[in-house]
This record gives sequence, C-alpha cells and structure tokens, in this order.
Amino acid sequence: MSEPPMLSKASKDVLAKVRQMVPPMLESFHKGQLGRVAVIGGSQETVVDSYTGAPYFSAMASARLGADMSHVICEPEAAQVIKTYSPNLMVHPLMRQSHKLTGSETPDHIASTVIEMLPRLHVLVIGPGLGRDDLMQSTCAAVIAEAKKLDLPFVLDADGLHLVNTNPSIVKGYKQCILTPNVVEFGRLAKAVGVTIPPHDQMKVDQNTDTETCGKVARALGGVLVIQKGAKDIISNGEKTLVCDLEGGRKRSGGQGDTLTGSLGTLLAYRKAYMDKIWEVEGNMSADELLMVAAFGGSAITRECSRLAFKKNGRSLQASDLTENVTVSFENLIGEKTEESKL
Repeated sequence: MSEPPMLSKASKDVLAKVRQMVPPMLESFHKGQLGRVAVIGGSQETVVDSYTGAPYFSAMASARLGADMSHVICEPEAAQVIKTYSPNLMVHPLMRQSHKLTGSETPDHIASTVIEMLPRLHVLVIGPGLGRDDLMQSTCAAVIAEAKKLDLPFVLDADGLHLVNTNPSIVKGYKQCILTPNVVEFGRLAKAVGVTIPPHDQMKVDQNTDTETCGKVARALGGVLVIQKGAKDIISNGEKTLVCDLEGGRKRSGGQGDTLTGSLGTLLAYRKAYMDKIWEVEGNMSADELLMVAAFGGSAITRECSRLAFKKNGRSLQASDLTENVTVSFENLIGEKTEESKL
C-alpha cells in the first residue's frame, strides 16, 4: 500500500462528495451502466508524425478508473497502431483527414458515422491526438453540435480546444462540458473570449496563483466549466471556483493531461449514474455541483497519479507511469463502497 497523500480539509470535503457520486460495485449492474466513454482523436499526418499515444492514454485512464467500455474513434492508420497497444480498448477507424478521403466518402458521411455512435455513449473526450486538419476539426464541430442536442457531456482538450478558440459559441452556455487548458492554451482561450490579462498579472496566471481570471473566462463562455491546469489546478464555472492543490510530481513529461481527460470521462459517466439513481445514492447534489465535483475528482486523481509515479520514477517519469497508478490513486483518495442496491 502506498503512502497516502497529504490532504487539506477543503480537499477532503470535496473528495467526500466524489465518493458519494461514485457508484458502488453491485452484482445487479449490467455491462455499460458504469460508463461508456469515447475518446475522439488519434491521427497519422505523415509517415513520421503519428498522434496515437494521447488517445490511448486517455482511454486507458478511463478504463482503469472503472468505465465499463472505453472507445477510441480515430483515423484508420492510427487505429492500426492503437489496437496494438491494448486489446481492452474498442477502436473505431471512423475519422478522416482532408487528404485521405476516398472517392466515395464525403465530409457529411464521415461526421454521420461518428454521430451514429452518440446515443450509445455516456461521455465524449474530444482532442487527444486530434490535430488541426480541417476535416478532423469540422467533423468534431458537427459531433459537438449533435452532442449538445442529446445533452451529452464532453471534455475538450489539446486540439479540441482549438475549436473553441476559433469559435467560442460552439460551447458557450453549454453546462455539460469541461475545458482543460494548460498555461499556453489558457492564454489562447482567454484571448479568444475577450478576457484581457494585465501584464502585471501575467505571472500570477502563469503560476496559477490567480484564481479570478479562470472565473472570468468561464463567465465569458456562459458558465462553461474550465480547469486551468498548472502548479495548482483552478476549477471554475464562473460562479464557483475550487483549487485542487494536491501534491503532484515535478516531471512535466508530455501526455499527463491525457490521464486527466480520461479520468474526467469516467467521472462524468458516474455523474450520470448518480443522477439516474441506479443505486441508493447519498445526498441530492445538483447537476452543476456534480460537474464541479467530477472536475475536482479528475484533477485530484491525476495529481495523485503524478505524485506516485514521480516518487518511483523521478526524472524518468513518462505518461504510461501515470496510467499504472490510476487504480491505487483512486483507492488512496476515494476508495470502494459496499452499499447494497435498492434495485
């Protein structure tokens, strides 16, 4: 058993709500009830430029946190690679880049094949390994529009955030969505929504010691929840702000944010299970509160994964080391429940 993390009272209080939201493991549940999460991303732009790790790490974090079914929706070339990483993931080669359309394919057809999957899913994670290709971006824009019609929660990260930077209205006012920008992406997002960061405050924003700017960005987006990643993770919907200050690792290797997006995907699926009351739930948290709780939980679990991985691996830490620590991080912070179901 690993040494548990140091937690403030504020963090303990929020994590207690995460625990309430997480379903117990009951014999009465059937496959799919505890999460059907799809990661949209993964592309191979050239022979040497392949973006397959990010969607894999995201989907595996989702699976390791307990989602019943973890999907990756990606390009055919990326699918061939991702399938070799793990047989546990369901990989769908439905996406296309502009220069790889065949004669019988149209952009509308590509979008429709992805959209057809949405009713079978609980949550989308859009962006890991997506790239900036026009068709990849426009397909995701069409998927987001349909997801909003279905009231389907989604997480936007990496190149998924580019959709918001170029057209903030695509998510404005949609309170079933979480944006997860790092320091550079947050600056672009703030600029896109017209939030000016005064020069004398820029260092505070970069070091995540300023909590007000994140709230301003969230308000400019009509209450969309934003996780501003950094030394501390600032989580805000424009009305309420939480700070996740759990200790993390000191290595900033690429791919750690994918553990966050996958963890958020599963926790948003648990949020749905809580709201659907598929077991005898505790409390009566609202949809907005649950979204904030899920965001904090994802941040905390990711930071704990990073802490444990850094403690073992030091400067050699890689994204895969976080994946290996998802289960123990969940146990350290939340733990299992044994309540009997009302079903």
